[in-house]
Amino acid sequence: MSRPARVHINLSALRHNLSRVRTLAPHSRIMAIIKADGYGHGIERVARALDEADAFGVACLEEATAVRNAGVGKPVVLLEGPYSGEELLRIKSMGIEIVVHDPVQIDMLERCDIQGTLRVWLKIDTGMHRLGINPGILPDCIERLRACRCVDGQIHLMTHLACANEKLHALTDEQLTLFRELTDDYELPRTIANSAAVLSRPDSHADWVRPGIMIYGISPFTGETGADHGLQAVMSFRSELIAVKQLRRGDSVGYGAAWQCPEDMPVGIVAAGYGDGYPRPAPAGTPVLVRGTRTGLAGHVSMDMMAVDLRPVPDATIGDPVVLWGETLPVEEVAASVGTIPYELVSSVQKRLRFVEHGEG
Repeated sequence: MSRPARVHINLSALRHNLSRVRTLAPHSRIMAIIKADGYGHGIERVARALDEADAFGVACLEEATAVRNAGVGKPVVLLEGPYSGEELLRIKSMGIEIVVHDPVQIDMLERCDIQGTLRVWLKIDTGMHRLGINPGILPDCIERLRACRCVDGQIHLMTHLACANEKLHALTDEQLTLFRELTDDYELPRTIANSAAVLSRPDSHADWVRPGIMIYGISPFTGETGADHGLQAVMSFRSELIAVKQLRRGDSVGYGAAWQCPEDMPVGIVAAGYGDGYPRPAPAGTPVLVRGTRTGLAGHVSMDMMAVDLRPVPDATIGDPVVLWGETLPVEEVAASVGTIPYELVSSVQKRLRFVEHGEG
């Protein structure tokens, strides 16, 4: 039998979450964000399952190639754009669309020598100060792009919200106001909303929305779960007990002897660890389900194993199922216990794990 650590992917939940986006933003087209290997869910399987999306957003050409190799013909957008002019020929040959966020990329387009045209999404920095052109040079950038013989005339305009996951943050209003002031005079398609804005700011939906984390059934808001928004968890990280130890009060568990048994008690060993993508900094007490019963970690997470407190399940035995996160234990809750965000947890799962798909492909 193979190692029991595995990741279950519910494709029906994935499609349900996409339909939830349609309900929330009925007048917008959807660019499903599938970068970082589909947030750890597998970029190829996610792209194939989300055939109702209007386009896909990826971070780099390697990810775009994986989508095309999976047989997906929908528009694919490079969210960071080309890194060099040499990429443009390959980008054009695969029918990929590009984000332009810096005048240097316009220089690349002006110098390029390709047949046909590329679809360009021009990104404006309205306050996040990560990627995007300075608002003051927007007219010049649009004029230059329109003059490029290798650029499709219908330029798309976009920005990214820095604090939409904080529902009342003033910067979101400032960014929306600035973006509208900058773009209202152009009859060009626009896109603003990420998952948080799809869920909480209908005034940001525009022509396109760009949901990411919510497609995987996860809430972008601290203290909330995907279920609170009608979403279904797509990923379930599971394993089994491979040993049960009967320990005495004061016995230490794991590396560094950092955790001691407070009483005579059973401790279970789970076949999963940081080598599988479970966070090593997870503190004792981080929630885990053993045979459906909630308990917590005991001691430091190892590379291939972790120990769990079996006092809530005193009759647990080798082979009993363990859920590290999933539909019955929200990844948002585990992330909060670890002191990180659920994005990091799901995107960190390792490919050595066995992935099991549920729902029709």
